[in-house]
Amino acid sequence: MHKESEIIEFKKSTAELKEAVISIVAMLNKHGHGEVYFGIDDRSRVLGMTIGRMTIKDVTQAVVDNTEPKVYPKVEARNIDGKDCIVVEAKGNKGPYFAYGRAYMRVGGSDKAMSPQELEERILEKRNFLWDKEVSEKALADVNEEAVKEFMRKAKTAKRVDFEFVDVKTTLHKLHLLDGNRLLRAAEVLFCDDNPLEVQAAIFAGTDKLTFLDIKSFKGNLFSLRQQAEVYANGNMKWRADLSESRRKEIPEIPVRAISEAVGNSLCHRDYFNPKGNEVAIFKDRIEIYNPGLFPDKINPEDFFTGHEKSILRNPLIAETMYKSKDIERWGSGIKRIHDECAAAGVKVEFKRLRTGFVVVFYRPKWEEGEGIGKGGQTGGQTGGQTGGQRKGILLSDKQKKILEILKKKPHISRKELAEELSINTSAIQKHLMKLKEAGYIKRIGPDFGGHWEV
Repeated sequence: MHKESEIIEFKKSTAELKEAVISIVAMLNKHGHGEVYFGIDDRSRVLGMTIGRMTIKDVTQAVVDNTEPKVYPKVEARNIDGKDCIVVEAKGNKGPYFAYGRAYMRVGGSDKAMSPQELEERILEKRNFLWDKEVSEKALADVNEEAVKEFMRKAKTAKRVDFEFVDVKTTLHKLHLLDGNRLLRAAEVLFCDDNPLEVQAAIFAGTDKLTFLDIKSFKGNLFSLRQQAEVYANGNMKWRADLSESRRKEIPEIPVRAISEAVGNSLCHRDYFNPKGNEVAIFKDRIEIYNPGLFPDKINPEDFFTGHEKSILRNPLIAETMYKSKDIERWGSGIKRIHDECAAAGVKVEFKRLRTGFVVVFYRPKWEEGEGIGKGGQTGGQTGGQTGGQRKGILLSDKQKKILEILKKKPHISRKELAEELSINTSAIQKHLMKLKEAGYIKRIGPDFGGHWEV
């Protein structure tokens, strides 16, 4: 005898007919087929039942009348272990299916009512409707040309495009981000600074969200947002100095590559129908990267650790473009790389499904104040991603040398003003500043607004 599963449900009798109809709908929505047995209890004991002249017709009618789209099951009497039972078999791929006005999903051996968001995703999935392939209301003039040029520089370096930048329109056309002369939504979030994307970033005093120490809201194109979120996370976690070799080495409490992967994946695979933004939340004991996009029902995050599971792309055009610039890799390898980076660093990481999305949780090591790993008791332990002391053996570019000169003369200069003075975009400035901070040449004193640079 079978056991109850995601495609098999047992009922003692037709007194549980309503629950049976709900189970049928839940199984169809999850697997496209399912069976319900009347006359068997939930412990797989065959009880049997009395089958009257109208019983099979009544069961059939109950399924047809109370499902939408209509489900037309196969219903028959069957002798099991010498006792009379009724078996209902249903198949269908026209979902999502509703029972008594509500959609359900099979989860293990139970039936879960689908949330509005889950239902929306199921409908869009069936219709093959993709947000990033819809036409945007933005115009070509709204595209940040410098962002496109920077993307092309990275894509050429990665050897994942075989053409040169001529102009914005030509480039976007070759990247399949245009519908005629109109931008697709993928182009809007990738290269327009004014778009629906937003990242909320905050630092909390404890392990919950009761007390804020800092809160920021980032806007901009996807590549800029990723950089801002990474800088915020990296700049507000602990670092310690390894002085065991001739060259000073700064070690973060959480691998920066893992943070980068988590942020990049959260922006690439988020649900753009959801008005809620992405989040970077820094707690006393952990850092969370939140993505307002539900993880696929049929896949567990751990399935990606082996590298055999392939990604289900919610935004294939965005993902394909980010792949070309090497901002992400294909086939769901991001979760595996996060897992591997953290495992190598001895950092605990969790991938959690939420009712509203998906979150990567990095647990912060319990470093003692001032703890380091250098020789002779010399320690690091600065916070905010700020490193003291000049590292030797680091070659600076002409741009970086110029930035140092300007910061010495104008310590209160903003990133925007610095970009204007050097005639480069703010995204490039941010990268140079991050490298200088990591190398120990500069540190930020005070907040972004009102603080100053120390060289």
